[in-house]
Parts: sequence; structure tokens; C-alpha cells
Amino acid sequence: MCGGPDTADAALSESDRPAVTRTAWFHCFSGVSGDMTLGALIDAGADPVAIGRILNTLGIDGWSLDAEHVMRQGLRATLAVVDVPEDHRHHRPYREIREMLERATLPERVRSRALSVFTTLADAEGGLHGVAPDDVEFHEVGALDAIVDVVGVCAALEVLGVDRVVCSPVSVGRGTIHAAHGLLPNPAPAVAAMAAHHSLPLVGVDEPQELATPTGVALMCALSSAFGPLPAGTVTATGLGAGGRNPEHRPNVLQVLISDTDHADDGGTTETLVELTTNVDDVTGEVLAYTVEELMRAGALDAWVRPISMKKGRPAHTVHVLARAVDVARLREVLMAQTGSLGVRAVSVERLALARETVTVVVGGHEIRVKRSANRAKAEYEDAATAARSLGRPLRDVQAEAERLAGGK
Repeated sequence: MCGGPDTADAALSESDRPAVTRTAWFHCFSGVSGDMTLGALIDAGADPVAIGRILNTLGIDGWSLDAEHVMRQGLRATLAVVDVPEDHRHHRPYREIREMLERATLPERVRSRALSVFTTLADAEGGLHGVAPDDVEFHEVGALDAIVDVVGVCAALEVLGVDRVVCSPVSVGRGTIHAAHGLLPNPAPAVAAMAAHHSLPLVGVDEPQELATPTGVALMCALSSAFGPLPAGTVTATGLGAGGRNPEHRPNVLQVLISDTDHADDGGTTETLVELTTNVDDVTGEVLAYTVEELMRAGALDAWVRPISMKKGRPAHTVHVLARAVDVARLREVLMAQTGSLGVRAVSVERLALARETVTVVVGGHEIRVKRSANRAKAEYEDAATAARSLGRPLRDVQAEAERLAGGK
């Protein structure tokens, strides 16, 4: 399967999605890497041709993706082989990869997940090398084969209709490893930094090899909503993704279990988002309020301020921003510019949102929009306030009548 000019959205349409939460649980007992993750999902049933159609929307060619059956210590597994020409193996900055993903006509959840993975990597590498995330120069991860791995994993999740990712503790080796920056401790500093920042549990094993790569750990940190044992659910598919090596003492594979949890009655959908936070102790209340307004204006899904106490007992605030991965770079700039902060943290979070609709009702001759879900209705404040002032009625009465007319409980 080769990359070319054809484009197609191979993802499941909303009408095709079952009324369940579909979970992919990764068992990282022998570590994790990008190609192992992709191989495991293909082995679990993700069609490589459908994955390729999504990858084609990146607008880059010269790559190929093949899936081979191999044996790893008596277990049959799938090895995902990404082949690219030698001149496509140069490194790329995070900014270039982000722009590539934003330009591509990817399914939105694929784009959001892929951006979250690369954002996680950029934040880790930037912290290690003392540079802004946008200026991080990816080496191994910036090469085309690694980009295909990351976007291919996100595409495979979409092909399988996966709503939620959970992973076990991740096994890591000992000793040292060779990387683009030279000799590094094992696990690599980027792996350790991401694990610390995202509270990813690591398990050391007596293996003098790199078991967990930065790409694999970034996938688990950015995409997982939880770390731990297999969640309850009906297992519908399993897969084993093979690593390139075949050591004698352990099967070099990553296991994935796909399971469904029935949520037929709640109408909820799950998506992976990014929460940005920064602590400030020298910003006025007026500036904080203005910052929240500007963040919402710039596309934040939500923004809020929480009072905290910093070192030496100083009163301060944490500004929180909830965003889709595609909006992270823009919102980070707004947050830093408005608060004067020198640093912003980013973590992936999972949001379950109930299905909702907006209806319009008339109260005393005034149109009021009402958001309505399966279990409540909520009148829009601005519309209700305008009507209440004009009618000379209490706001709460106008809101209650609008919500009753909209069918609220």
C-alpha cells in the first residue's frame, strides 16, 4: 500500500457508529513503540487500505505501509513496515508537522489525536532542551516513517471506531541507548519526562534494550484517558503488534484488546482534548477576566480560573483552558501573551459529552435559545436577561418558562 494523490475519508460516519463506548486497551508488558502500536491495531482488524486512504490526505508521497505476519517467541503477530526513501528521513520541526496536520483533510478526530501526540512530544523535548515547543527539532520522530506511524495509529483507531484509549503500566529496559543526541540513559529522558508529566506508570525490567520509544510513549500519554488494568466491557477483537527485534527471553509484542461498553441510553460521545494550565501570581482580577474572554473568543471550549497558594504562601491563580488539539498552539500564545506567563503545561484529557441541540422558544414576544439534552434544558443567559429586562420580570422566572417550553424537566 503506497502513498499517493488519492484522498478519501475511511473513517466511520456518525450514523455507522454503535451506541457504545469502544475502548482500546494496550498491554505494554514488553514496552511500546509506534510501529508496534500500529501493528497491534492492524492485527485487531484495522484495514491497512483504509488507514492508507486517511494517510494519503497528508499530501506527501514516497511512503509505503505493509503488514507482515511474523513470529515472536511462539506468538504470531503483525509487523507494520513503513518504508520511505533515504532522502525522506531528515528531521522536521514541530511547527512544520503541526502545519502539515492542520492543512490535511483528515477526519477531525484523527487530526486532533495526532496533534495531541506531537504536542506531547514537543513539550517534552522543549523542556529537556530549553526551547519553545514550536522550535523543537524532531529527529527520529520528525522523519516521515515516524509521522506515518503516529498518524497511522490515529487513523487505525478511527477505522476501528475507538472512542477511548487505556494502557497498562509500560515496561522499560535498563542501561543506555544510542540516539540522535548520542548515548542516553534507558529509559530515554523524553520517555521519563512524558511519563512524569502525564503520570504514566513505568515498570523496569532486566532487559538491556530500549523497550519503550518516545513515539510509543507519546502515543500512550497523549491518547490514553486512564492507565491501569483492562476496563470492564465485552471484548470484540484482539491484536498483537510486533517489534523489529526478536529477543530470546520475551515476546517482543504489544497486545491490544478492543472492547465495547453499552451506553445506548445516554447519547454520549467521547473525545480526547487538551487542558492547558499556567500559574500566575502577579496578574490582576481584571486581566484574568479579560484573559478568559479572549481565550473563549480564540476558540477555547472552556476557560476558568482557580485560586491557589504558591511557595512562601503567596496567593496566586491557575488559568485552565480546555481545547481541541488543533487549537492548542493558538490558545497557548493567547494565554502567554495575556498573562505574561513564561510557561504553559499541557495534558490530554477525555471528555464525555451528552448529545445536545439548540432550540428557540418565545417568551413574552422575545426569542430565547435553549440548549437541550436528554436530561436537562438550559436557557441562554444573554437571551433570557434581555427578555427579563424588557418584560420587567425576574430572570429566574424567564429562564424557567423558556426551559419548560423547550421540554426541560
